Amino acid sequence: MPETQAKRGVVPIRDDVESEREIEAVLAWHDDNVRAAIGTLLNDIRHLRHQLVLTEGAASLGMTRGWRPSYDRD
Repeated sequence: MPETQAKRGVVPIRDDVESEREIEAVLAWHDDNVRAAIGTLLNDIRHLRHQLVLTEGAASLGMTRGWRPSYDRD
């Protein structure tokens, strides 16, 4: 892992084997329909971003010790 990632606390992406298994599972769930799989994943992203917005509005800065959510991957 590059030094800059370690300093920022960025979690490294899992190995390719695990990623491939997840991809295969997603495609199998959608009967190998790639467009349906992508649509579901995009909906999940929208939902999680909305949850972040709600959390940001409900959690005080004191409670989170100044932490603010990041909506994009760095």
